[in-house]
Formats: sequence, C-alpha cells, structure tokens
Amino acid sequence: MLGNAPSLFRQGPPIWVRLVVFLMLSISLMVVDVRWRVLDTARQTLGMAVYPFQYVMLLPRDVARQFADWLDTAARIRAEDEAERQRRIEVAQLATHAAQLAEENSQLRRLLGVNEQRPDDPAVLVELLYESRTQFEQRLIINKGSLAGLRAGNPLIDENGLVGQVVRTGKVTAEVALLTDRAVSVPVQVLRNGLRAIAFPADEPGKVELRFVPVDADIAVEDVLVTSGLGGWFPAGLPVARIETVAPDPVTGYARIVARPLAGWDRYRHFLVLRSQGIRAARVWTERESSA
Repeated sequence: MLGNAPSLFRQGPPIWVRLVVFLMLSISLMVVDVRWRVLDTARQTLGMAVYPFQYVMLLPRDVARQFADWLDTAARIRAEDEAERQRRIEVAQLATHAAQLAEENSQLRRLLGVNEQRPDDPAVLVELLYESRTQFEQRLIINKGSLAGLRAGNPLIDENGLVGQVVRTGKVTAEVALLTDRAVSVPVQVLRNGLRAIAFPADEPGKVELRFVPVDADIAVEDVLVTSGLGGWFPAGLPVARIETVAPDPVTGYARIVARPLAGWDRYRHFLVLRSQGIRAARVWTERESSA
C-alpha cells in the first residue's frame, strides 16, 4: 500500500532500517570514543551546560542533608555537654565524699586517742542515726543499745568533751540527752581552781549555766569546766564547757554564769559511750521513767 501511496505521504525508509542505522552509528561512536577520545570535548561542554540545572535540582537534597547534619551536630554537642556536666557533678561528689571520709577517719583516730587515755573507762564506739529535737528535749539516737552493754546513765563523749547522757536504751539503739536538755545536770568544777558547781541547761539555746554560785566566786570568762566526778554520774575530768558570761543577777542575788559546751555533737557522727559510769544513774533514770 505504501508503494501506491502518493509521494506527499511517503515517510522514508522503514523503521527497522532506521533502527539498524542508529544502532550502527551508536556503536561506531562508542568505538571511536573509546579508542581516540574524540568526544571528550563535547562531553565536557555538555556537562558544563547541564551543571546549573543539576545544581538547582540537587539543591533541596543538599539543604536537607546540611540541616540534618546541623541537627545531629547540635544534639551531639548537647549530649557531650550534659555528659561533661554529669562527670563534673560526679567528680565533685567523689571529692566531697573523700573529704568527708578523711574527716571521719581523723575524728575516729582522735576518739581512739581519747579511749587510750582512759583505760579505766571501757568505751563503745557508736554512730549517730538521727536527731530528735523538740522545744523541751534535745536527744540523739545512736546505733547501739543494751546488746552492746549500754545502760541508762552512761556518758556520751567525743574528742572535745562531754556530749550528753544515755537516758533510754533498746536492744540495738539508745537515746541520748544532750547537755542542753532539761533532763541533764552535770556536777562540774573549774579547771583553774577546782571550784565546784552544777551545770544546768540555760535559757539560751545550745548553752549551759551555773546556778546558785555566789557573786564573789572565783570564776572568770574563758575558764574551762570539767566534770567533778561527784555523785557517780560522770567520770572526773571530762571537759564540759567554757565560760562565756559572768555577771551578777539582781533577781536571785547569785552570779549569772553562762557557758558554751565544748563537744561538737552537731559536727560529727561518731562518739564514745563510757560504760564504767552510770550504774547508779541507771537506777535513778529507771525510777524517774517509771514515775513519769
């Protein structure tokens, strides 16, 4: 039918002929380009012409990658900063714990020295569990009781002096009244001249006072008070307090003498309980608790 078609509608060689021709041409160009590199210039020129279009097309991808990289970098920096902050906190905690352990070891060595200086007073090392303080009572709860040989009336001391007195014992814990507790009174004497008196809790928090002392008594500021040993409540010679105020009391006619305890119960966690004292005191405390 094509042979009889008018020349106006003839379409040239058949499609298969053109396919063969283009295939041969393509193969020839590839062979020539491989052997003699004659199309490199054309290829470079075409690449330069197409590059702007490639750049524009790939720009969203590159922007997305850069944004993702920025997010990853920010997250990594934030994580590293948090890790560094945590390491600093841990190092600070370790340093604080090490300093606390060093101070506790130092205090334990001082307590050991105190114990060695009092061979006639067997002592038990105890640790503070918690404080039980009210408006009228100032008590410490320690981690040993009657199973360790503690009894009501036993004195509690640290390396600086008398802290208080055991007032109640359980099997594994005990309750200690501080010097400033209203239930405690301590027979004392002035270390400088041996003048005897009795120390009671003062109206001022954290202090003790000497009552019924004449105005002309030989007591001065900075004098040190120690236990006198009278009554069998406390062993003699335990440091108790240092005089801070000596003044006449116009109401009672006696001297008003206020002292600050030497013991550092509010700074330490370990103490010694002297077991040789307090046998009579234990009976007194038992009778007092029973009557209460």
